[in-house]
Amino acid sequence: MKAMILAAGKGERMRPLTLTTPKPLLPVAGKPLIQWHIEALAEAGMPRLVINHAWLGEQLERRFGNGDDFGVQISWSAEGEPLETAGGILRALPLLGEAPFLLVNGDIFTDFDFSGMRCDRDSLAHLVLVDNPAHKDQGDFVLVDGQIRNPQPGEAALTYSGIAVLHPALFDGLKPGAAALALLLRRAADQGRVTGQHFSGVWIDVGTPERLAEADRQAQAR
Repeated sequence: MKAMILAAGKGERMRPLTLTTPKPLLPVAGKPLIQWHIEALAEAGMPRLVINHAWLGEQLERRFGNGDDFGVQISWSAEGEPLETAGGILRALPLLGEAPFLLVNGDIFTDFDFSGMRCDRDSLAHLVLVDNPAHKDQGDFVLVDGQIRNPQPGEAALTYSGIAVLHPALFDGLKPGAAALALLLRRAADQGRVTGQHFSGVWIDVGTPERLAEADRQAQAR
């Protein structure tokens, strides 16, 4: 299975750290945040990677090149305009092929084990959900017996972790340009074609300098 790391965000909430450095290159315990994903995916038997980038993306390509030094094969998907999550994935689909692929947000820190991730034959997506972090009041999806559905008003929900296995068919009919992945996932959930699992290990949405510091503490405690 191939894997895609999303690394195109500008990281505006991380400024001034991201004014001259793309967020995926910010250090966590002495190495770039994105490198933790690269190494974990390689260890999980997924060395064929696609990484998209936009803001200061040339720094990412210079740092990791084709991936040889890290035991992986990296294909780069450069974006000259903001495409959001689904738009960026759609652009990268020719590099990913026709089989389901693993997706991971480049701006999270986690000890999740990527090995064994699969997408059921009749599903368009398999999502990893986590408990709602302190900075988020409401969750995204409800998980019942391995099936993902959209929450009803007032219903408790879990947070999408930014880790998933997606089938390329999820993007059928999507036109090139900016588009949000959440809309596609919610539509597929309404069709009963999204499965999921709950992860209770280390997971941090590295969206602020404070959470970057927490990721650094967690990494050093390993």
